[in-house]
Amino acid sequence: MHGLYLLWWVQERGMPAATVAAILAAGDLAIVAVEVPTGWFADRLGHRLSLIVGSACQVAGMLLCWLGQGIPGLVAASVLVGLGDGFRSGADQALLYRSCVALGREADFQRIEARTRAVQISALVGLVMAGGFIVQRWGFATGWLLETLLCTTGLVLAWAMAEPPAAAEPPEDGIAENGRTIAVNGLAALSLLILPLSVLGGLTSAAAFLAQTSGRTDPQALTLLVAAISLAEAAGAIVAARMPSSGILTQAVLASLGLGAAITGAIRPSVFPAAVIGLSFLDGLAHPLRAAAMQRLAADAMRARAASFASACDKACDTVLLLAAGVWRR
Repeated sequence: MHGLYLLWWVQERGMPAATVAAILAAGDLAIVAVEVPTGWFADRLGHRLSLIVGSACQVAGMLLCWLGQGIPGLVAASVLVGLGDGFRSGADQALLYRSCVALGREADFQRIEARTRAVQISALVGLVMAGGFIVQRWGFATGWLLETLLCTTGLVLAWAMAEPPAAAEPPEDGIAENGRTIAVNGLAALSLLILPLSVLGGLTSAAAFLAQTSGRTDPQALTLLVAAISLAEAAGAIVAARMPSSGILTQAVLASLGLGAAITGAIRPSVFPAAVIGLSFLDGLAHPLRAAAMQRLAADAMRARAASFASACDKACDTVLLLAAGVWRR
């Protein structure tokens, strides 16, 4: 049902579009606020437990999206979906990394994270297309039922997971970068590692928004553009699975390439769609590389918080640059 929420609440439930948009936007901002507290919860009480709580919130949120009435129903659904995202964000990476370390396969984390992200993005494209077909053929009730069952499957999988033992602490003198070690303070290293991708992701979201709201593209071409953007991100993640371990310098280079692509697209409108696709590819490439470097750097008691803080920075940059793109469009 991803992509059909607005249609459901506005057309089927008869709520004003402006009200729905404002509540959903507030829900996105709420996710930023709960990222770090939910990361603390995961690190203190268990990453598996955090995934279970997040999945349970997601199931409840889907039920309220389906059965909720009026503004209270939409607000409650948005809060639950936001909490679900917050509890799962960071805990998933931390649990995967600690599992790899426990199995003696720490080097495989980046490859697994990259392939998982590629599959996730590709599956989302397929599910969005399938959701539209299901709703058109059998109605919204069938779509919401299947969405709720899919979320329940995630809850069952989270319950079946096991909490791995604590991993060894990372070296205190820095972070690996192409076989070398850069001597930096842990907090400073995390900041330098997080911010380039946050800016790159914000540029990608803003550029995609501008490309989709240009008004010069017919619906079929727009659908192909959106699919190409998503598939480019998945392709970037696939490439990341084959790359060696990297860190701060690689993130800075990727962000610089993204900034160059955005400036080129702004100067030459004829290449803007290609620039958007290029930005999406770089975004997909940078995410698994950053996740692996961040988990190698973070202390075992702060893995979920580090990933949650990165996610909060990403969302904050997305919000700021999307607002700037909206002003640019006007």
